[in-house]
Parts: sequence; structure tokens; C-alpha cells
Amino acid sequence: MSTLMAFLHHLAAFTLVAALAVEFVLIRQELTVSSARRLIATDGVFGAAAGAVLVIGLLRVFFFEKGAAYYWSDHAFLTKFIVFVLVGLLSIVPTVEFLSWRKAVRAGEIPTVSAGKLKTIRTIMHVEVVGIVIILLAAAIMARGGWI
Repeated sequence: MSTLMAFLHHLAAFTLVAALAVEFVLIRQELTVSSARRLIATDGVFGAAAGAVLVIGLLRVFFFEKGAAYYWSDHAFLTKFIVFVLVGLLSIVPTVEFLSWRKAVRAGEIPTVSAGKLKTIRTIMHVEVVGIVIILLAAAIMARGGWI
């Protein structure tokens, strides 16, 4: 069961990264009804994958791996967890914006978004990528048992 949980955790994590990459490509293009619709859908996948990563990860911590006491005392795990939560909180901004586009998209209209708002969303996505890189580094440190 531990192997299945590890597989599901990794599958969700890779899905999250793939969704962020797709969002990155879509947000850099000219906004159209089609790209707005894809951004809304892709952000839904991103959110679902993030939820799965969190739930499966916590199940692994508490039930399938070395135990909660081990993980909550590991600095690499704590870094990974805190950065994940911060990236999740940051991702609320693009999600709220994308969800606000639903009415226009349903009407077949291009959402009205200021250049400043698009720049903010792009910046947040860049920070999310940096966060994912930090998470990957922390995961590698955990897997190796430290910097050794």
C-alpha cells in the first residue's frame, strides 16, 4: 500500500506541475475565449492535483511511511510542506481571477483583464515555479537523508 500511495503522490505532483506549465503557456498568449476557457479548466486540474498531493502526502505521513514524529522533526520536510502551503495560498489569486471569467466565457466573450492584472498573475506563476523547485530540492534532500 505504501508503494501505491507513493505512486499516487508522484502522479498528482507531476499533474500539478504539468497543469502549471500549461497555464504558463496559455497566460503568455493573447487572451481569447478559447484560451480563457482552457485556463479555467487547467486551473481546475491544478487545484485538484494540489488537493490530491496534500491529502495523499498527509496520508503517507500519518499512515504509510516513517510516521508523523519523524516527518514533523525533519527540516527538509518542513521546508517542503511550508513552501507547498505558500504556493497554494499564492495560487488563490490566479484562481479567483480565472473563475471571475466564467460569465464572459459562457457568453462567448473575451474576459476583460487589465495588463496589470495579467502581469500580477504571470509574476505569481513565476513564484509558484520557484516554489516547486524548492520543493523538489527539499524532496531530494529528504530522499538522501540530508545534504550528504
